[in-house]
Amino acid sequence: MAIVIVGASLAGANAAETLRSEGYQKEIIMIGDEPDPPYERPPLSKGYLLGNQELDEAFVHPMEWYREHTIDLRLSTSVTALDVGDKRVRLSSGERIGYDKLLLATGARPRPVDVGGARYLRDIRDSKALKSLLTAGTDVAVIGAGWIGLEVTAAARTHGAEVSVVETDSLPLRRVLGDELAAFYRDVHADKGVAFHFGRTVTSSDGASVTLDDGTSVPADVVLAGVGVSPCTELAADAGLEVDNGIVVSESLQTSAPDVYACGDAANWFNPLIGARMRVEHWENARQGGMVAARAMLGQQVSYDWIPYFYSDQYDVGMEYSGWVGPGGYDRVVIRGSMDSREFIAFWVKDSRVLAGMNVNVWDVQDDIRALIKAGYADGATVDLAKLADGEAALDTSLIA
Repeated sequence: MAIVIVGASLAGANAAETLRSEGYQKEIIMIGDEPDPPYERPPLSKGYLLGNQELDEAFVHPMEWYREHTIDLRLSTSVTALDVGDKRVRLSSGERIGYDKLLLATGARPRPVDVGGARYLRDIRDSKALKSLLTAGTDVAVIGAGWIGLEVTAAARTHGAEVSVVETDSLPLRRVLGDELAAFYRDVHADKGVAFHFGRTVTSSDGASVTLDDGTSVPADVVLAGVGVSPCTELAADAGLEVDNGIVVSESLQTSAPDVYACGDAANWFNPLIGARMRVEHWENARQGGMVAARAMLGQQVSYDWIPYFYSDQYDVGMEYSGWVGPGGYDRVVIRGSMDSREFIAFWVKDSRVLAGMNVNVWDVQDDIRALIKAGYADGATVDLAKLADGEAALDTSLIA
């Protein structure tokens, strides 16, 4: 019997590494349907796509590492069924494997669009193919102005392609950042010559252009769809596990079935610090969740109270974001610094509590931002909003009123 990890992903790799570092000596079997060993996905839309990072740098470990740590890594293999009663999984080869503990790190897949020839960016092959097409003079249509869509837009413009972004909302990233910061990102891209089509959808594509729902024709040699992802929950659902916007897990990342855990993009967990259920589709959640799940499977008392974090690089605008704010969950945004200079920190605040913070081209402040967020959630601590906006005031817990 063994610990079986379904998903040769960043989350799965971090779980396996943590199991070994915590002294687990028994068999670990990691199963992934891609042909490549576990890798980090951010370079696919950032460094590699821009041309300033090699794909080799994205791999979590070289293949030798898995052999050295006696991890049975099975690639190009999928799990087709899970029997939680018999504690076995069935592989695409027909083989059945028993487990003592099972981790579902199945990730997510891009939501499809009904547009012929549309491309998606999720794995290494997607990124390689897309990179070869982003050349000077190419017309690119990006469907969706979320993080992936905007990062691909930035890479395409950097390579000299002409880019049009089609978005159903009135601004990019508005649901995540709100109107003020969404307008900031609109202007960042507009200044680089990106054409936005807000409040529109793509109805068809002919290989040289796309047609919008108002009849507008937009040049498009390449069409990239970035309208979000859906968690891969079919295996869990078919096995009778609770599924609701992801695989439902506790604060220790255990599913509704004994000895079965889930983490990463696919997991909907209860965060005891924030006091809410959440499913987070970012790199750091895969890292942190994999480590917590490993310790939970070893019987340690763990509680996944992580503050969500992600980052994005677009042109010369780099940012880091920490925190979590639900729809309508804040009453104002406080800006420290100058949005015009593109060097500032934005804080999402409710009742004078800092719920989230984003530093834009201002560095080495994440620890301070996260301390304010933790105090706001854990202790209900309020801050002096005038000092929070004052760049001369220390950015630390002395801001707490």
